[in-house]
Amino acid sequence: MTRICLVGATGLVGSALMEQAVGRDDVRIIGVGRREATLPPGARMEMLVGEPIDWPALIRAARAHVLVCALGTTIKAAGSKEQFRAIDHDLVRFSAEAARAAGIGHMIVVSSVEADRASGNFYLSVKGEMEEAVGRLGFDRLDVLRPSLLRGARQEQRALEGAWQAVAPVVDHLALHGRLRRFRSIRARDVARATLGLVRETGQGRFVHDHDALMRAAR
Repeated sequence: MTRICLVGATGLVGSALMEQAVGRDDVRIIGVGRREATLPPGARMEMLVGEPIDWPALIRAARAHVLVCALGTTIKAAGSKEQFRAIDHDLVRFSAEAARAAGIGHMIVVSSVEADRASGNFYLSVKGEMEEAVGRLGFDRLDVLRPSLLRGARQEQRALEGAWQAVAPVVDHLALHGRLRRFRSIRARDVARATLGLVRETGQGRFVHDHDALMRAAR
């Protein structure tokens, strides 16, 4: 059984990961977060709750083989660029550092398509910096997931994202081909399935997964 420490269980990908793990005997999820997550019916998992300052102890207590970090917000939801960075960069790095200190050698982190610290887009530059930061921590294996628009029902409402979700499948089919395929939307449950497919990978190194790679891993 592979023990997965999940940080970001209350988000779209984290919730989907818990759902996709229901009924599986080969994985066990231990969530770490600020508050209890709503568990899907049939879930057999633990939820360790505490403030971020407590997370290193909670991550160590999870005795996990893999850290899955699905933390993420928006500038609007965070309230400012500074708060957005504190979550999507600082808290992700803090969780990764705690995982390394606990002896976890494999990390899977949800980033974004086009993440690049040199990007003129603040969101993408922060994601790129985060990728570089966790890449320097010495994980035996680091899987960076770079989805574009995520499709699925969130606990919090994001009006603009909801509108895009409605038209995204049509845009994907009509316009996003060739090199543009990486911008295709993807269901959160497919990202979750890809994550479950990657937790057992043993090859060492840093691996970046865009839309097509995520869909292959999901299968």
